[in-house]
Amino acid sequence: MAKTLLLASAMALAICYSFTKANAFTASGWTKAHATFYGGSDASGTMGGACGYGNLYSTGYGTRTAALSTALFNDGASCGQCYKIICDYQSDSKWCIKGASVTITATNFCPPNFALPNNNGGWCNPPLQHFDMAQPAWEKIGIYKGGIVPVLFQRVPCKKHGGVRFTVNGRDYFELVMISNVAGAGSIQSVSIKGSKTSWMAMSRNWGANWQSNAYLNGQSLSFKITTTDGVSKEFDSVVPSSWGFGQTFSSSLQF
Repeated sequence: MAKTLLLASAMALAICYSFTKANAFTASGWTKAHATFYGGSDASGTMGGACGYGNLYSTGYGTRTAALSTALFNDGASCGQCYKIICDYQSDSKWCIKGASVTITATNFCPPNFALPNNNGGWCNPPLQHFDMAQPAWEKIGIYKGGIVPVLFQRVPCKKHGGVRFTVNGRDYFELVMISNVAGAGSIQSVSIKGSKTSWMAMSRNWGANWQSNAYLNGQSLSFKITTTDGVSKEFDSVVPSSWGFGQTFSSSLQF
């Protein structure tokens, strides 16, 4: 009897542990890449971007952001992911700041430049893994005159202040919802929307962090079901009130 209880307890712990691991995004291993910078000393040139976060100051991303090369951007599916980056001092002691690291959020796309070779200007050409970082973030790990430095990076859990935010754009019969300030995995796998008078409907990624619905939802409160790329799902019930209008942003109290 005692052995049976002990075995049952062990199995219960194992099951609990597996669910805990499945629901918690953990850091990846370290990978080699290179990093450059853009956007000016105040990062004003990084606003907007291919993820659609708009003004990165007001949306909470600040200056610790980066544009990802094709190999990392994944057609926008990587928007919102967070990476810890350190300069590879052993490979470049002249331009790397020894022991320094910075964590950035992916907010933009660094397009390839096939007119230049991969090792001389075509830094973001496939299959290179490259970060074109906001200048203030890059200068945390590298010396300005270096321009480009070798780095080591790992994908890490995102830590954000406040809850997930929803910005509703578009027009009648076309809701374009930008979802921002996502913690945990940071990036989104799927989204569903539900009006107060409808059932759940799957949304599709339009571009970057913008998801679209082709339903008429005016005058209804809106709920969302989000699954992040690590498989964690959360429901945001009536996070958008029925009085919403296009162009408005609504903050939830929930976070990943």
